[in-house]
Amino acid sequence: MTFGCASKFLQKSNPFHMNSVSIRIVLASLALSLSGLFCSAQDVVYTDATAFPLYGKAVENTSARYQRFTADMESQTRKPLWDLSLNSAGLYIRFRSDAPSIHAKWHNTAYHMPHMTDIGVGGLDLYAIIGGKWMFVGSGFTWNSSSSKERMIVGNMEPVMREYMLYLPLYDSIDSLEIGVPEGYVLEGPKVARPVSDRPVIMYGTSILQGGCASRPGMAHTAILSRRLDREVINLGFSGNGQLDLEVARLIAKVKNPSLIILDYVPNATVDQMKERAMDFFRIIRDAHPDVPVIFVEDPTFTHSIVDLKIREEIESKNAQQKEVFRQAKASGAKKIYYVATEGMIGDDGEACVDGIHFTDLGMMRYVDHIMPVVKKALRK
Repeated sequence: MTFGCASKFLQKSNPFHMNSVSIRIVLASLALSLSGLFCSAQDVVYTDATAFPLYGKAVENTSARYQRFTADMESQTRKPLWDLSLNSAGLYIRFRSDAPSIHAKWHNTAYHMPHMTDIGVGGLDLYAIIGGKWMFVGSGFTWNSSSSKERMIVGNMEPVMREYMLYLPLYDSIDSLEIGVPEGYVLEGPKVARPVSDRPVIMYGTSILQGGCASRPGMAHTAILSRRLDREVINLGFSGNGQLDLEVARLIAKVKNPSLIILDYVPNATVDQMKERAMDFFRIIRDAHPDVPVIFVEDPTFTHSIVDLKIREEIESKNAQQKEVFRQAKASGAKKIYYVATEGMIGDDGEACVDGIHFTDLGMMRYVDHIMPVVKKALRK
């Protein structure tokens, strides 16, 4: 890191005036630890991420690499739903490297939401296999609001070969992505097939399922579940728009050889929408995947329902209708269907939500803990 680059950072970020002597003292003590963190190293070699496998997509022929719907769906679906399909929620890159640091350059729309971290919305999240387990090692974000970003995600590592998984933004559209390592080190495709991708889990739902409001992409409950199962999970969460649009069911019908389908649309769907569309939605995916287990999930008991009587009544009425949908599916002769009720889903201490509705990381973890026994049972069957 050059003194000039660090000096610019300190002058910009420190609200107190610093004279030249104090700046030199700070630089002398922090130069090593800050090396490469705020300035791009000259010897980093970047490779376009298209060179590495991408996972988490329902189908390969999407409108663009880091998007979730096929191009023809733009004319078939509601504009709000289409726009959300452009978000890279649930997508992740796999690669391996022996480098002491991992860097990234990416471009997105720099979208911002007040109740969610910018890392979760538009940042990157890096995991590595350490001790046989996927472990978080670093976040990709910048301090400025520019849509063009560059960041050393992790550094100062022992230069040994590691397998990496890089989660993409949850609520933003990513246009380009490059992964960088210092010159002379290996950066190549993965050698370990983890998470297993030949029989993915499909999850369909709402803003919570899309990732709201995880602190970073790897803390979305679809990502947590994927690491727990060591299996690819496809995130078909659409903020405010998990409304049982039948074109989404037809997309799920195209997924090759899924192992499990989880339907978690109740937070967005109205009682009337469930009455009108839920069975049709289920029949489309059941006709395409007759032997694949399906889990129906109730509306969470949102934390503010303890005082908000309207929300409490809405949760109860929608969950009653979800029970009726499940009953109808069972009465139709459907096999391998399961049900997850709301009781105990996110705890009873009121600490699982950011705004009463969207999950904190704690809420995400509790959700996975709650559904995991049913998920394991369904996969065993």
